[in-house]
Amino acid sequence: MKDFPAAYQSTAGSALAVDRTFYRRIAENPGRRLVEKFVIPIRAGRAWKVPAGHVFRIVTVEGPQVGDLNLWNLHNPRERLWASRTRQLQASHVTTFDRLWSTLPYLRPIATITSDSLASYGVDEFGGRIHDLLGTRCDPYVNRMLTGEDFDFCCHSNLVRAVAPYGLTELDVHDVLNVFQCTGLNREDKYFMRASPARTGDHLEFFAEIDLLCALSTCPGGDLSVPLWGPEARDPLTVCRPLGVEVHALAPELLQDWASPKIAAYGGGHGLGLKTPPWAA
Repeated sequence: MKDFPAAYQSTAGSALAVDRTFYRRIAENPGRRLVEKFVIPIRAGRAWKVPAGHVFRIVTVEGPQVGDLNLWNLHNPRERLWASRTRQLQASHVTTFDRLWSTLPYLRPIATITSDSLASYGVDEFGGRIHDLLGTRCDPYVNRMLTGEDFDFCCHSNLVRAVAPYGLTELDVHDVLNVFQCTGLNREDKYFMRASPARTGDHLEFFAEIDLLCALSTCPGGDLSVPLWGPEARDPLTVCRPLGVEVHALAPELLQDWASPKIAAYGGGHGLGLKTPPWAA
């Protein structure tokens, strides 16, 4: 089948161009210092802060496990990860050197992936790929609709509990990056999920382009090797595992010429003050 070019393409010097040399240096770990480390138990969530210019790493500490990640501007939660635009500007499944973009009217990269131990997975025989932006978090509303039962430990609920101490609510929880999750579209153009291929010690690492508030849920579906809905569904508790998080400060000399990206340059007029569009004058 003939390939078709991407709609959004990077040119030299554009906002989509990534300085790979800079991010490779970060991934090589020279002079980094561990400032925080913790483990999120199964079917739980936790939020944490990452200062701009630091890196954070999500690690499979006991085997394959999917994690649902949300990101906000620490100082302005209206600026947050925009999964759909990231999907367009980068890819439906992200890896090293891909960037996570924020919502309008800010529209800037808020994190850049510096290291991915599963980068070589590629595309499997079913069309599955890793680190998914196609889908979103599991939630208790859909679960009730499909099963007729209430369940308070879906990723949406885990994230709600995680951010409550920071003054955020359910309305602030947004579409996620599904870390370590293998997904794709089948021949009927429907979303599918496969068992995560992650192994103990696999990681996905991000460079914080701005001050971030992060939140991660350890998905109650575990590694997604067990059907969650339908006639073969059963409780996947036995395939649920914790996830580890590490935050590292970088050597100051690495960041000497780096600065946080500016918000979008568009002036924000939206034509509201125009009586007649320019082409109709």
